[in-house]
Amino acid sequence: MSRTVIDLDDEALAEAARHLGTTTKKETVNAALREVADRRRRAAAVERMRQMVAEGEIDLSTIESTENGDPSEERWKAAA
Repeated sequence: MSRTVIDLDDEALAEAARHLGTTTKKETVNAALREVADRRRRAAAVERMRQMVAEGEIDLSTIESTENGDPSEERWKAAA
């Protein structure tokens, strides 16, 4: 872990701490950095999924049919 001295926006830091449930500046900054990285990873995963659907690699009709009460839903529940 590196040590860095930086100027912080106190209001933004306080708001971030409230949202993240952190109590120290260090916790808040580290949690915010992790949150940004996690959001980017999730966004990239969603984009990959969209591409897979567009290319026919994933068939959403099987998911949609279980949400609409398709009888095969019981098969999915049994497998879980």
